[in-house]
Amino acid sequence: MNILCVSGSSRNESSNVKLMRALPALTPQHQYDYYTGIYQLPLFQAALDRAPWPNAVLEWRRKVKDADGLIISTPEYIHNLPASIKNALEWLTSSGELMHKKVLPITFTPHEPRGEKAMQSLTWSLQALEAQILGQLPLYQNELSFDSQGYLAESGASDMLKEGLKLFSL
Repeated sequence: MNILCVSGSSRNESSNVKLMRALPALTPQHQYDYYTGIYQLPLFQAALDRAPWPNAVLEWRRKVKDADGLIISTPEYIHNLPASIKNALEWLTSSGELMHKKVLPITFTPHEPRGEKAMQSLTWSLQALEAQILGQLPLYQNELSFDSQGYLAESGASDMLKEGLKLFSL
């Protein structure tokens, strides 16, 4: 299964990116593709959603279409989704690449209860796009740790992540 991983963080070395880079060790049977181009997408405007589309929009839509499923891992900014994720999802509204596509939304924040509102916003957007939401996976940085090679240490939270990833195979 080819899974497209998208981070909502604006930092290249964020904890969300680090988390997604650790996924292949948890489920080596999946292929993971890391898409970092959401920051190249222009601000969505319905009037611009027509040919000729910007190359960044065409690439984003192709990546989503070609994937068997998506993992969207995001922090919470001011009790909501980062604007970059919302903008990227808006570029899929008219083209329908997420319709019936398996998606595992993850919030990866410092501690509870942070992430709850971002998760709610993300799932509402995914529902509007008719994605197949596999579950909701709130993870917390104070419950997960990484070794020097970037692998996740065993914990209840890492076990929960493994179980979430298994949902792609069902």
